[in-house]
Amino acid sequence: MSLPPEKASELKQIIHQQLLKMDVHGRIREVLAETIREELAPEHQQLSTEDLIKALRQRGIIDDVMKELKFVTDVNEKERTSASKPSTHFVDREPPVLKKTNIDPTRRYLYLQVLGGKAFLEHLQEPEPLPGQICSTFTLCLHFRNQRFRSKPVPCACEPDFQDGFLLEIHKDSLGDGSKMVDATTMLSICDPVHMVLIKTDTFGETTLVASYFLEWRSVLAAENSITNVAVELLGVGTESKVSVGVLNIRLEMYPQLNKTLSSEITSTQFTLERQKTAEKERLFLVYAKQWWREYLQIRPTHNARLVKIFAQDENGVNRPVCSYVRPLRAGRLLDTPRQAARFVSVLGLERAPVIGGGGGKQEQWCTLLAFLCRNKGDCEDHANLLCSLLLGFGLEAFVCVGTKAKGVPHTWVMTCGSDGTITFWESLTGHRYIHRPINPDDPPIVEQPKTLYPYRTIGCIFNHQKFFGNCQPSDAVEVCVFDLHDESKWKPMSGEAIKSVCPPGATSSVPPFPPLCASTIDAAVTSNEIEVQLRVLVSEHRKDLGLSTVWDDQLSYVLSPALAAYELERTTGVSAGNEEFQDAVRRAVPDGHTFKGFPIHFVHRNARRAFATCLRAPFCEEIVCCRGDQVRLAVRVRVFTYPESACAVWIMFACKYRSVL
Repeated sequence: MSLPPEKASELKQIIHQQLLKMDVHGRIREVLAETIREELAPEHQQLSTEDLIKALRQRGIIDDVMKELKFVTDVNEKERTSASKPSTHFVDREPPVLKKTNIDPTRRYLYLQVLGGKAFLEHLQEPEPLPGQICSTFTLCLHFRNQRFRSKPVPCACEPDFQDGFLLEIHKDSLGDGSKMVDATTMLSICDPVHMVLIKTDTFGETTLVASYFLEWRSVLAAENSITNVAVELLGVGTESKVSVGVLNIRLEMYPQLNKTLSSEITSTQFTLERQKTAEKERLFLVYAKQWWREYLQIRPTHNARLVKIFAQDENGVNRPVCSYVRPLRAGRLLDTPRQAARFVSVLGLERAPVIGGGGGKQEQWCTLLAFLCRNKGDCEDHANLLCSLLLGFGLEAFVCVGTKAKGVPHTWVMTCGSDGTITFWESLTGHRYIHRPINPDDPPIVEQPKTLYPYRTIGCIFNHQKFFGNCQPSDAVEVCVFDLHDESKWKPMSGEAIKSVCPPGATSSVPPFPPLCASTIDAAVTSNEIEVQLRVLVSEHRKDLGLSTVWDDQLSYVLSPALAAYELERTTGVSAGNEEFQDAVRRAVPDGHTFKGFPIHFVHRNARRAFATCLRAPFCEEIVCCRGDQVRLAVRVRVFTYPESACAVWIMFACKYRSVL
């Protein structure tokens, strides 16, 4: 293998440095002197190279050198092989090899390095993870101007060892002169922060939102050599939004270096002006919202009991207008249809914000989109806001509805208004769709009224990124609601200009920009196979405990695949297909005089043990798994369907066939 001249010289330089570090030259001189003294007769004055190498090898010096030189054969090859298998523990056998990246010299970049953390006091007593041991980890997720990054997971500790760098592209002037490099003054007007979200993943794979922070990066514009170091104090979320969880050491660096830096007075003045402008807009909106609410209550005093939500708290405890949580979001090529978008949102996990103490109260927390996507779960409001944003991106007229379900439980869902006046409700937690046909309470009893299939009881208000309507009909019951949004006697609107002043676009507000969706990193076939193998082991062990043997029928397992594909297709499109072929295949796989039983079940997580425990709680599934009889053959099939953000729908089907003995 021949090396190019520059690579050969680079390799020589590395070897030379290593030899100097080990003082190999000094050791060779010692061996040379010793060899001449001891082993050479006076008549042999010439010492050959072979003699010297033999002497060095005998004393183990060559072996020492070879041990110290670590050769990384092919970094890309190593990455390829390790990419398919997620690491379950953290053991650094080799020093990290930094990957090089190409930098466009016509673009301006911000290099953000996270150089460790400290004072994560909750993990003060955390023991050092043993080599090979699975441990809880921290992961840092970043979003900046439509770019998303994720750090390597690091073990949770009081001083977590974050050592990551992220190259953020800032701006290239595309208004006119495309080749013009953006200067410091122009960058000062870019007020987008770097949104940082810290996620904790426990040993079972469950994620928790630890902190959400907006980093003001523009201080680097006034820094000497365009480099600055910042200690970022992270605060908790929800009820702990005033409590410090830890500190991250961050280094910011501009590439290429600025020719002319700004003075710190200019940057601080700009930040103050922006804060004042935002605060004034928010103050004016608050004054308007109070006036609107007074007018709404004057229509009917009972309106005070309706769920009309104008503001909501985010994960940092900041009150923001509800309209700012929704924005048209295009999924690129990751989602093809509105119904597929509804399916994607429904497979993201449901988790209520934790409440400290009893009483059964619900802690309100509407998450920013990045925080929701990074931990892959959230409350019904987070699901509804994301689904509404995706439907708006697909060009539909969509609104988030705030109301109640049965027993007066507060709930949010999504509504779309068709151009023909059709009103469709979308349940963001299940992906189900319901056509709304209002009941006319003035109709005589003989007139047949439409049956309501949806679970919603009352509706207080609806909103999207541009509009907000309060329900001012005599009854707030959904079944009698008429969704004529142009009739102000039924729906009281808010001023579009007032909403626009505090919601992007057009607002300099503190509202974070929406991140783009990321493609799934899960290999569906590999994951399906892994879960299936684990389930086979769990079933065999369970039956062994009952004193039963287990015989698997691979052909029957394979025959179950079309059914699982059909179930997912039906969930996504509402259309059932392929059932006839599946039934015919099962009839052929099950001989005469035998009985077939099958049990399909659906999960949104990939934990085989947890799924099996859930399945055993279903009597029919337990009957299959614990089947006794003559010629019992068992089958299990797993099919993982992947969606953006590494969300997934997992379908499992257990089946058995056995000879019927009467």
